[in-house]
Formats: sequence, C-alpha cells, structure tokens
Amino acid sequence: MEDVVRVATLENEIEAKLLESVLNERGIPHFIGSYHDAAYDGIFQFQMGWGFIDAPISYKDEILEIIEELRKKNIPIE
Repeated sequence: MEDVVRVATLENEIEAKLLESVLNERGIPHFIGSYHDAAYDGIFQFQMGWGFIDAPISYKDEILEIIEELRKKNIPIE
C-alpha cells in the first residue's frame, strides 16, 4: 500500500468541488477534508484554510499541477 500524504491546503469549497470533479474524472484516488468544526463555528478555517487534500504520494505532483491550473483560471467566488 502506497503512503498517503497531505498534498495541499484548499482555499474554499468551490475550489474543493472543482478539484474533486477533475480528480474523479481522471481516476486519481484522494480524500478532501474540511477544517470546519460546528462547535467552533468554522474558526479554524480562517486560520488554516478551508480544508485539505490527501492522496497517494505518487499523485502529489499531478494534483499540485491541477490545483495551480484551477487557481490560474481566477473563477469568481461569490
């Protein structure tokens, strides 16, 4: 079994959904988690980012390239 690593911090839910869609389409195994905690009303998201993506280490570079491309597109977030 391949090691799973924290690949990146995600900026918001929209970025997470777009990334998840691309990774599913390409068959790349991953886990996207949110730092939101209802007990603390999401305060950790202000400090740590919206969430994170974990994946097998062999996919790390490919995922980082995908994230970079998504961020370059400057999709407006409302």
